[in-house]
Amino acid sequence: MMKMATLAGIGIGCGTRVVIPEVFPQSKLILRPSLLQTRKTSNTFISISLVPKRTFSISASVSDDSNSFNDRQVRVRFAPSPTGNLHVGGARTALFNYLYARSKGGKFVLRIEDTDLERSTKESEEAVLRDLSWLGLAWDEGPGVGGDYGPYRQSERNDLYKQYAEKLLQSGEVYRCFCSNEELEQMKEIAKEKQLPPVYSGKWAHATDEEVQQELSKGTPYTYRFRVPKEGSLTINDLIRGEVSWNLDTLGDFVIMRSNGQPVYNFCVTVDDATMAITHVIRAEEHLPNTLRQALIYKALGFPMPSFAHVSLILAPDRSKLSKRHGATSVGQYREMGYLPQSIVNYLALLGWSDGTNDEFFTLEQLVEKFSINRVNKSGAIFDSTKLRWMNGLHLKALPMEELIKTVGDQWKSSGILKESEGIFIEDAYKLLEGGIDVITDAEKLLSDLLSYPFHDTLSSSEGREMLEEGLIVVAESLLAAYDNGEFMSALEEGKSGWQKWVKAFGKSLKRKGKSLFMPLRVLLTGKLHGPDMGESIVLIHRAGTNGIVTPQLGFVTLEQRLKSLREVDWEAFRKVDEPATVASH
Repeated sequence: MMKMATLAGIGIGCGTRVVIPEVFPQSKLILRPSLLQTRKTSNTFISISLVPKRTFSISASVSDDSNSFNDRQVRVRFAPSPTGNLHVGGARTALFNYLYARSKGGKFVLRIEDTDLERSTKESEEAVLRDLSWLGLAWDEGPGVGGDYGPYRQSERNDLYKQYAEKLLQSGEVYRCFCSNEELEQMKEIAKEKQLPPVYSGKWAHATDEEVQQELSKGTPYTYRFRVPKEGSLTINDLIRGEVSWNLDTLGDFVIMRSNGQPVYNFCVTVDDATMAITHVIRAEEHLPNTLRQALIYKALGFPMPSFAHVSLILAPDRSKLSKRHGATSVGQYREMGYLPQSIVNYLALLGWSDGTNDEFFTLEQLVEKFSINRVNKSGAIFDSTKLRWMNGLHLKALPMEELIKTVGDQWKSSGILKESEGIFIEDAYKLLEGGIDVITDAEKLLSDLLSYPFHDTLSSSEGREMLEEGLIVVAESLLAAYDNGEFMSALEEGKSGWQKWVKAFGKSLKRKGKSLFMPLRVLLTGKLHGPDMGESIVLIHRAGTNGIVTPQLGFVTLEQRLKSLREVDWEAFRKVDEPATVASH
């Protein structure tokens, strides 16, 4: 489909309407009919009607059917500010840019917007690069990679900004403004009293050369202000949000260069996107208001305007903007919490996008294959941490078993639970606990719980005291007898099969089976009322005590220590609700 753009306004007399290319002529906004020209450069047009005063209306309509901009390769960019950690919202914006570029055979550019010198830090930049790399979002151009359109840090592009600012000054699109801060504040107050938008009054917009030179000779600080047409509107056809319009009379002449010589954000972004040949700007919807200023700068400099796509915000469950008060919000936090990068990528892609089916599990490669900007929803997406955990569990279980066990083993060792990270104990422990692991760090708590022995707390609970009434002491005495004669420990040396033979015979001797047999044994041997498969649990606890794999700091109570401590229990004390009972500790 042809890309179309129109620029409409009031005609001269009966109405003059012409068609000119989107690359605007290098001239002032005060255009005369003699200056108008018609030229086609591609399937993108701008239609304009002008009057001999500074008024105009722009509308841009672009379809996503083409893979190129002016028949060129798609080029997108992610441009974070290194003032903190990479927020999940920023990560999703980076992901959508990456997916769009890859799906169109284009380039994904990373640009660091570090013009906020006070807040930007090298540490934050390194953290952002690290998080993007961890997510697998490799950039084709940018820091550490290079490219033909560098440098890729705004702080290294100041000469370029000054060059284009001077160009606009010479063409009359901008002018020097010598207003003091006090004057500007007064303008705001006057506008507020009149209930008008706080726009610049235009005091220096029509200053004579003599007035300007007089201020320059005095060394008065000045900014560069962009001349904004006093009438008209801007309309864009956003690839996600559809038609969006602004009236120019709400804007006022805006600053593009500060008095200290530093460029303003909207000017930097426009010059960067244009000189880096960015064809599609995919960014958060909070940047939507910036489009008006940027479009005016594109036009004044004669740059082709890219297509825009503004992605909705990520919302908290209460539909407010997702922030730190809602929990973890940065990619780095989720990495530290044990989440897999592929699950983060998968989940973020589904926040506002779907492939039109009920499928929810995607690898990065599958997302590239299926992604379309036309299927991105303009409504805000709710960040559901429970669903993210569930999705991480799916990606965990999709890993090769060998890789998964190694990852869990590394976690157990690094967290200080085990001395080793591989071996048969790690393999068996993972297979026993895998059902409860959605995030790698879950494995840490599960193994710690398995190896713990909260016998006193359990027996002090109401459920524990009920066990006493159901013959727990009788089972304890018989269990100690089996330990004393060596039958119990010998059975465990044979593994789970040995346990199964022993417990069957033990149940017959007590004329117990099912819950009446296994519940007392679980409490006596694990100190808990519930848990994973008891036979496998007891065998693992036994092996943990004999192979020395558990670190001393865990305070692990071996199976033999547990059995010996049962001899010292004051069972009657547990029957008394308000009185504490004692059990030997090791």
